[in-house]
Amino acid sequence: MSRIILLFVVFTPTLAFAEGTTAPPETPDMQIIFNGKDLAGWDGDPRLWSVKDGVIRGETTEVNPAKGNTFIIWERGTTKDFELRLSFRSNAANNSGIQYRSKHITEGNPGNKWVVRGYQHEIRNENKLPNVSGFIYDEGGKRGRICLVGEQVTWEKEGKKLLKSGLIDQAGFEKLFKLDDWNDAVLIAKGNHIQYYLNNVLIMDFTDNNPELARSEGILALQLHAGKPMWVEFKNIRIRELK
Repeated sequence: MSRIILLFVVFTPTLAFAEGTTAPPETPDMQIIFNGKDLAGWDGDPRLWSVKDGVIRGETTEVNPAKGNTFIIWERGTTKDFELRLSFRSNAANNSGIQYRSKHITEGNPGNKWVVRGYQHEIRNENKLPNVSGFIYDEGGKRGRICLVGEQVTWEKEGKKLLKSGLIDQAGFEKLFKLDDWNDAVLIAKGNHIQYYLNNVLIMDFTDNNPELARSEGILALQLHAGKPMWVEFKNIRIRELK
C-alpha cells in the first residue's frame, strides 16, 4: 500500500528587501558620543534638554516653550564623510530631526543661542507617507523637503531630479516603523551621496550635485521644534569618520 504524506508549511510574513538595500554591518571603530549619564560634549538650552533614564531627552511644554526651533549641538567634532548610528523615539505632537553638515547660526540676532541650519534627517512619530521620519529637510534653507522617503533623487543646478521611487511603499513603511517606540537610524554620507536606513532598511538615497547648495562639512545637532509641546529622545549615539 502506498502512503501519501501531506506536508504543511507555515509561512511567517516577513519584510523582504533586495540585495544592497540593507544597512552595512556595524564596524568596531564607531565612536560613542553620548555617555548615557550627562550632556558632556553637548550644548543646548538647559531648560529643554536633559538626560533621563540613560537617554538624551528634549521636551517643551506650554509653560516652558522653545523660542523658535532649537538644537543641542555636539561640540567635539564635525560631520564630513561619516556614518552615524542612533536610536530615537518621540511623541506625535510635533517633529524633530538630526542635523548634520550644518552651521551654528550666531549672527543676525537668531531666535535663541542654538539655531542650526543645513541638512536635516526628519523625525516624526507617524507612519503615513510622506509625513514620516527619514526625509531630508533643508532646515533654514530654500529647498524644503529635498528628498522624500522612498525616493532616489539627485539635486542638480536646475533643481530636483527623481531617478526612482518606491524604495519603500506605504505598506512597507507601516510594517517597518515602530509607532510610540524606539527606531534605529543609520545615516551614511560619502562625498555628495547620502543614504538613510531605518531599522536596517534603506529608505532614501540622495546625491547633491548642486555646486552652490551642497554641503560637505558641518556640525551635528539634534532638534526640538517650536510650536506645540513635544518630547523627543535619543540613545546609543555613535559615529565614525569615513576615509
